[in-house]
Amino acid sequence: MLEYDFMRTAFLAALLVALVCGPVGWFLVLRGQTFASHALSHVGFAGATGALMFGLSPLTGLAGGALGAGILMGLAGERVAGRDVMIGLVLSVAMGVGALFLHLLTRSASAATALLFGDILGISPGMLGWLAALSAGCLLGLAVLARPLLFATLQPEMAEARGVRLQVLDVLFLALVAIATAECAQITGVLLVFTLMVAPAATVLRLSLPPLGGLAAAAGLALAEAWGGLILSWETDYPTSFWIALLGGAGFMLVGLVQRARGA
Repeated sequence: MLEYDFMRTAFLAALLVALVCGPVGWFLVLRGQTFASHALSHVGFAGATGALMFGLSPLTGLAGGALGAGILMGLAGERVAGRDVMIGLVLSVAMGVGALFLHLLTRSASAATALLFGDILGISPGMLGWLAALSAGCLLGLAVLARPLLFATLQPEMAEARGVRLQVLDVLFLALVAIATAECAQITGVLLVFTLMVAPAATVLRLSLPPLGGLAAAAGLALAEAWGGLILSWETDYPTSFWIALLGGAGFMLVGLVQRARGA
């Protein structure tokens, strides 16, 4: 399997993406903002298709669209929380705009499949360099924000009293989520971002590990699911995103069953 260049590139891409999605997803689930990655991926889809129309890399449009939406969501703060109808309409419009852009493209079928469901085996060495740069920047930003972000997540009133600017923190964190979402979409596609952004983190949080252990475990589990999906895809010829989604769901359910058995 590893004799092929495209497989080695796919494994490296999965490593870079998983190391970001696990820790970012851990904070995302802990803060109760899992809808954000779903929303940002849909808005990023419109940006990616728009970039394709102008001959640019879809990763550029996806990251730009998701980043802009993340910053706006952070600035809006509590005003968008709980407004399911507004969020649903924005997501629908974003997907509709993306569908229009795809309709105007001559290679819409292949582009739509890659954007919606991912194409990890089609990642080029040049794309791998961009993923490495985005992952390094995202992990560095998360390392800087981790302590105040955890404080603001667990004790927001006390954190604000101590001088932590909650809105600024929320904007910066959602910007990191946008970058992680753009990277994750290269592996799973915009429709299955939850599989790598949320499933590993939600599974690890059920184990009640301390913060550093939880962050490391989330990254490790995301990597295991991504690499496991690649291996199973090679053996079965089924899509990688399908196996990643199946492994994520199975891990979450398994931990729940074990906890329930121990409680009984």
